[in-house]
Amino acid sequence: MTASPIAAPDPLRSARFRQEREDGWRRLETLVRKAEAGGARALDYDEARDLSTLYRQAMSSLSVARDISLDQGLLDFLERLCARAYLVVYAPQEPVGQLFGRLFARDIPRAVRSSGLPLLIGFLAMVLGGITGFALYAQDPAWFYTFVPGDLAGGRSPAASTEFLRNGLYDGAGERADALGTFAAILFSHNTQVAILTFALGVFVTAPSFLLTFYNGLVLGAFYAVFHERGLGFDLFAWLSIHGVTELAAICIACAGGARLGMAVVLPGDLPRPEALRRAGRPAVMLMILAALMLIVAAVVEGFLRQLITDPWLRICIGWGLGALWLSWLLLAGRRT
Repeated sequence: MTASPIAAPDPLRSARFRQEREDGWRRLETLVRKAEAGGARALDYDEARDLSTLYRQAMSSLSVARDISLDQGLLDFLERLCARAYLVVYAPQEPVGQLFGRLFARDIPRAVRSSGLPLLIGFLAMVLGGITGFALYAQDPAWFYTFVPGDLAGGRSPAASTEFLRNGLYDGAGERADALGTFAAILFSHNTQVAILTFALGVFVTAPSFLLTFYNGLVLGAFYAVFHERGLGFDLFAWLSIHGVTELAAICIACAGGARLGMAVVLPGDLPRPEALRRAGRPAVMLMILAALMLIVAAVVEGFLRQLITDPWLRICIGWGLGALWLSWLLLAGRRT
């Protein structure tokens, strides 16, 4: 017993089907083209109403055409038309400039203000790491070599002379601009990788992000202890301030983004874990975007201004002034309903 062959499309039936409905399809195509060119605001009230009505009718026609096996050319036309109409009806009709304006004027500040506990986790990890690194170095300077990689120290270790350490804080004003630009690019790449890793690991119950940020604090604390021991604590504070206020805060914020994801896994509340993770995803991504923006600024400052400006008080004013600007933006922006 042989299987029945699939019935071929009936050209006459396809022609009748198209003739009865083609006017509506053409009207829909015209409205879709107008909306694609000028956005949904280009349509008046009657056109917007007709667009939604004709879109539903076209979807119904497509469903019928599939069921009765009309010719493939007609099916392709209806599928393309319905897909375009769907984007016009349901996709956000927002210019790119307006999208970025909303992102920075409202979405990022609100995400920061709604992430109090994750931010506390991020900054606490950095502070605790710094205190621990300083205390361990005070107990035994050999801890410095455990925490600080040799390439990062650049010779600024307990074995270095005080003069060498001082010169490292204030040399660089005569460097060429192209060399400084290369240095800024390297710093941006390194810091971005650290922030992304800190953020990505947060989904694993928050602990890896906390530990990585804590380790960064250990490095900072041990590094500061070396200079403090030689009477250069204030000089290092100024050297770090010009870029570190922004850079270290960015790493803590990236940790907070990861912690927000991890907390959704550990403490989903009344929601299923996938739903809790989905809801935490948007503000977590906002925090990561903020961290990336801050790292860009920090890389430029570290690569240029820190090398060109040698006055310690001016370094402090620039670094903490930038910090005050970040804080003002994040606390005040986006509060209007």
